Amino acid sequence: MRFLAITLIVHRPDPVTGVLKPTRDRFREVLDNALLAEELGFDGFGVGERHERPFLSSSPPVVLGHIAALTRRIRLFTAVTTLSLLDPVRAYEDYATLDHLSGGRLELIIGKGNGTAQRDLFAVTPEDQWDRNAESYEVFRQLWRHGRVTAATRFRPPLQDAEVWPRPYQRPVRVWHGSATSRESVDLAARYGDPLFSANVTHPVEPYADLVRYYRERWAHHGHDPAAVAVGAGTAGVYVARTSQEALAAYRPVFQSNLAFQRETGLPVVFETLEDYVERGSALVGSPQQVIEKVHRYHERLGHTVLHLHADAGGLDDRAHRRSLELFQSAVAPVLRAEIPDPPFPWEPVAPDTGREALRV
Repeated sequence: MRFLAITLIVHRPDPVTGVLKPTRDRFREVLDNALLAEELGFDGFGVGERHERPFLSSSPPVVLGHIAALTRRIRLFTAVTTLSLLDPVRAYEDYATLDHLSGGRLELIIGKGNGTAQRDLFAVTPEDQWDRNAESYEVFRQLWRHGRVTAATRFRPPLQDAEVWPRPYQRPVRVWHGSATSRESVDLAARYGDPLFSANVTHPVEPYADLVRYYRERWAHHGHDPAAVAVGAGTAGVYVARTSQEALAAYRPVFQSNLAFQRETGLPVVFETLEDYVERGSALVGSPQQVIEKVHRYHERLGHTVLHLHADAGGLDDRAHRRSLELFQSAVAPVLRAEIPDPPFPWEPVAPDTGREALRV
């Protein structure tokens, strides 16, 4: 099993102290968390993309480019790239450049994105968002694979024998499809034979397991090898301590503050108590053995081989957050790595085909 630490770069007052960090300090925290993830042995670090309050993640290529310069080993993920809002040509240019700067450590998780404000900002409607996502991905995919592209697009000016630079480092880049509750992203992933990343955050496991089951059905329908299926899954929160009592006591103020925020802002409340949140939700709060057992229970439903954890402290003090991640990596991750297989593909960069590139030039 492989492990990612991800951030959406949420910028709101600390859920426990009420203090709002300056924007510059919040970005510095993201960089520090990426360095910590590499130091502790995480396999990847992901940065989300949102274009609305309270997020600072409107420019993941820039943030990941900075992280690429500070790190050497860890793979760099987008979580997710909102292709329904973006010009696929411009997105390709940004990420092909980042692919080179990172030495081929880039992986993409794509999706249509959520949020009314960012749809309005880019003049995208709910009715055309899925079509935009599918069209942008097709163009992006062709650009990554071919030196020249012709495409009769609906949502951007058509391309006629278009040549876009730079040519990428990895041939091709791995693209995951982020899925929450809709089948459209699952259909797109299965059609192209791409891996799926289930959000697995807001609700109990059942709706996510249903979508993963549907993904496997559509994968087989399109004639792909069942052994090549790869699924990732998220978690709603993490705090690993020596005992369950210690973990619950430390995490309770975080849960209660987040619950109050959900009620104040009108967000749907799924879990009313911390105990229910830990029992029926995907949060990994407990002793190492409890966390190991819970990941196995979810693996039985999802069959996932990649797991993401929150990179941010999210209301925990920095020392407690670090202790939790250290304990996860020392007492939880080694067991899960041994007992749950890796994805069915190499984790290292796909080497560039320099001979073919020279011919095209």
